[in-house]
Amino acid sequence: MDNIRQYVQENKERFLNELIELLKIPSVSADSAYAHDVVLTAEAVKASLEKAGCDFVELCETPGYPIVYGEKIIDKNLPTVLVYGHYDVQPPDPIELWTSPPFEPVIKTTEIHPEGAIFARGACDDKGQMYMHVKAFEYMIQNNCLPCNVKFMIEGEEEVGSKSLGWFVERNQEKLANDVILISDTGMISNQQPSITTGLRGLSYVEVEVTGPNRDLHSGLYGGAVANPINVLAKMIASLHDENNHITIPGFYDKVEELSVEERAEMAKAPFSLEKYKKALDIEDVHGEVGYVTNERNSIRPTLDVNGIWGGYTGEGAKTVIASKAYAKISMRLVPNQDWEEITELFKKHFESIAPKSVRVLVKPHHGGQGYVTPIDSVGYKAANKAYTETFGVPAIPVRSGGSIPIVALFEKELKSKTILMGFGLDSDAIHSPNEHFGVFNYLKGIETIPLFYKYFVEMSK
Repeated sequence: MDNIRQYVQENKERFLNELIELLKIPSVSADSAYAHDVVLTAEAVKASLEKAGCDFVELCETPGYPIVYGEKIIDKNLPTVLVYGHYDVQPPDPIELWTSPPFEPVIKTTEIHPEGAIFARGACDDKGQMYMHVKAFEYMIQNNCLPCNVKFMIEGEEEVGSKSLGWFVERNQEKLANDVILISDTGMISNQQPSITTGLRGLSYVEVEVTGPNRDLHSGLYGGAVANPINVLAKMIASLHDENNHITIPGFYDKVEELSVEERAEMAKAPFSLEKYKKALDIEDVHGEVGYVTNERNSIRPTLDVNGIWGGYTGEGAKTVIASKAYAKISMRLVPNQDWEEITELFKKHFESIAPKSVRVLVKPHHGGQGYVTPIDSVGYKAANKAYTETFGVPAIPVRSGGSIPIVALFEKELKSKTILMGFGLDSDAIHSPNEHFGVFNYLKGIETIPLFYKYFVEMSK
């Protein structure tokens, strides 16, 4: 693998153009209007795996969108790496906040990415990071240096809870048998300091509906006499945190993993500037649970956030109305040991209990998943660290992510193997937000680093 950097540079323009073509397809899994495009993307991923050198590739039908499965088995006595990624993307809204159309990829320079970054929905999450694996595999095939077996499992429902993937994994354990699972759907500290995500938060996502009168009412004739569901919902949501930003749901913290002083000290070694953090977000100050610093609040502590809230009249001008209904979408990020189904039930019970008799409350669970922690003494972690060290010149730092990849815990349960999270994105890449982007440096560095993981994983597994 001595020529990998040369191979990446020689094929740089082709690698970028191929990713750009993939990013043009609006594979929004949350919106049925894009269903055709989601399937087109699956077909494009299938074609890319075939072209890269897989011996067998198929679109596996599921209750939802298809899963792209591919494999290259060179020797059944050698280890097998299972690569997971997803080809679906978040909705692009709000469109008006994009500086360029979300599905018309462009490369623009930024302060963090002087060599350019690809701006498009899915650039980092996860098409760009998923496609790094396809190109890294291509390199190993073209240079006859693939040291082990490879399986690819690329899904189209990660952004809506991966329900079909769980169904698929449970029914295809033998097909998916592996020695380690490799995922790039996370980030790293900076382009100078790589990191390996060793923990993920779980997730519980719900929608709440508050109903008052049986129709919208004139706010002059009925105001002050009938409960306003929007007012009630706002008060109920506000009560979910106390003055210390501690979540008030009874039993919510019962199973929360408390990290030791030593572990928190190790986490604190990661480079972090609070002033740069605030400047990047254009905020005067940070906010969160008392007793924890920013990097702990967004990784090792559970959270509860309103992701959307609506009701009544929101059009142009005025309409004096008391709405019949009000709604909100709420997500809770969970830490290891918190069971997402149990937390969902605790939320439901509490939210219904705090509603006044003047309204009716309905809690609709959407989706969720368990948290995950991978040990840093595993062969997979050590191989990833050695790969990063070689391409970046410095060892990676283990970090816990605030994000969730619910399927990871299922992988360990069903496939009995550990997951290594080799992310190459940055916190500033605006995933799930307008102007999502992925650095050209990061994309190419991922392609350069991933083959080294294979090399060292096989060597260390002997």
